[in-house]
Amino acid sequence: MCGIVAYVGPRDAAPILLEGMQRLEYRGYDSAGVVVSNRGLKIRKVKGRVADLAKVVPARFKGTVGLGHTRWATHGVPSDVNAHPHLSADERIAVVHNGIIENAGELRAKLEADGVEFASETDTEVLAHLIAKAADENDTLEEAVRKTLKSVVGTYGIAVIDAERPGEVVVARNGSPIVLGIGEKEMFAASDVAAMVRYTRQVVHLEDGELAVLKADGFHTFASDARETAKEPLTVDWDAGHYDTGGYEHYLLKEISEQPETITRTMSGRLDERFHVAHLGGLNMDARETRSFRRVKIIGCGSAYYSGQIGAQLIEELARIPSDAEPASEFRYRNPVVDPDTLYVAISQSGETYDTLAAVQELKRKGGRVIGIVNAVGSAIAREVDGGIYLHAGPEVSVASTKAFTSTSLAFALLALHLGRVRDLSPADGRRIVEGLRRLPGQIEEILAQGDKIAELAQKYAKHPSMMFVGRVRGYPVAREGAQKLKEISYVHAEAYPASELKHGPLALIGPDMPTVAIVPDDELLDKNLTTLGEIRARGGQVLMVGHREPGAKLADDVIVVPKNEIELDPILLTIPLQLLAYYAAVALGRDVDKPRNLAKSVTVE
Repeated sequence: MCGIVAYVGPRDAAPILLEGMQRLEYRGYDSAGVVVSNRGLKIRKVKGRVADLAKVVPARFKGTVGLGHTRWATHGVPSDVNAHPHLSADERIAVVHNGIIENAGELRAKLEADGVEFASETDTEVLAHLIAKAADENDTLEEAVRKTLKSVVGTYGIAVIDAERPGEVVVARNGSPIVLGIGEKEMFAASDVAAMVRYTRQVVHLEDGELAVLKADGFHTFASDARETAKEPLTVDWDAGHYDTGGYEHYLLKEISEQPETITRTMSGRLDERFHVAHLGGLNMDARETRSFRRVKIIGCGSAYYSGQIGAQLIEELARIPSDAEPASEFRYRNPVVDPDTLYVAISQSGETYDTLAAVQELKRKGGRVIGIVNAVGSAIAREVDGGIYLHAGPEVSVASTKAFTSTSLAFALLALHLGRVRDLSPADGRRIVEGLRRLPGQIEEILAQGDKIAELAQKYAKHPSMMFVGRVRGYPVAREGAQKLKEISYVHAEAYPASELKHGPLALIGPDMPTVAIVPDDELLDKNLTTLGEIRARGGQVLMVGHREPGAKLADDVIVVPKNEIELDPILLTIPLQLLAYYAAVALGRDVDKPRNLAKSVTVE
């Protein structure tokens, strides 16, 4: 969940490391540190932001090899001492680490029995001392790291330098991403390509259990048993400009505003106007295999899970295949029955979400057919699955997901159309959905044009300590995602319920201090949803309705009218005003919109 940057080459490392760390700030962190090697190790680290770290890095902080790190606390409180990098007792070895060492307590006890004194509360410091001990016994740093990792249980992405071998960096991965960047007579490594795109777009992704040695003139990779591995570089599509705010006050507003373009990219080249079908060659399935599935199971975490609920509804409606979504973190631990007739779909914007990756690996181990819906090309989940759909939404920097959520929901519409047209969805219905998909970008622009009105409503409702979100069937996952957005960036408590369930308990909460955001599409459940609004109003509750028309009989205090599309696709549009509502509420309350407290963009620990 934290950020790693490493450099080796002819240039001064510190400015490169600090810039890379700034580009990783969106991942969430509480402290930062940097180390360079030049006749010994020079280190600076602070509790706080990268900008705070830059202030304490002296001008004469020289070295052509170094490591940078942004930490999200797991072991030990955020502090200068607990910040990474961590040094061995003799200050020879420096380590940065993402992940959790599960047997750190046992390893720490053994080291302390041998007289080692620890400076921090972290699990990472264990690695520094173990590698230093192994380095005294081995000729190479890579062998010392490899030997140390044999005794480690847990997840890690690590980078290591040795003051006695100043021309190299050793990195390793197990469950936490490490990407190599290939420059001109220089090498980079990071936990995210964002840290390196200014300098190179040629990257290599390490697999779990793989290590690499980086030197200025190249790299080599090898497995934990020392066997050499062959890697082919990829060219990433994103460049440094994708990680700028583009004149917007926040990344989140920029990413919300980009959605007409991002969903157009997601659809690009995938719609067939002649046969009214979606072409998804990346699934790696022919029509016969596609028809063989009798159920679809979708797994994801957070907003990915909620988009999976929208996806399950789309697949059931368009393809008439029983479908459901489940949090990946629950799925992987309940010993699920893996059915050969089930198509499993894993969702992750980053492609590195640990719980989802672990669930995919368990499914593969049991013979399940798994496809992925992923934004990051070459990521771990993308490499692990049998096929899938890339979103092509571009980098999503703000911690709260918006454009990736919308593009994922759209990808499910494409998948549902694809599955439906090889089964029983008629050409007429296929044409209807294709035409609806074509209308989406323009309709999203219409919603974005209501930004000023939604900002005023956000100021009105943000003063309340808690809000209820309700919806039925297609509207329920929209309500869940709306509540998630509000609480994660504005810190206003919000919960989502099926509108039909209000009277079974939650209605007791409704009153003047508990406004309700009601998702009311113009579908077959319109009258039932309007009845729910009447129940809320009768109990003194305020109602902000998001729907396709003004309700009668003063059933809502405020209304956000959304353009109408096909009923199956309406949830994609109904989500957009809720993103804006959450954004403007967070701004009104003075929150750190792009980096909400306690959260990280890519969750690579359990």
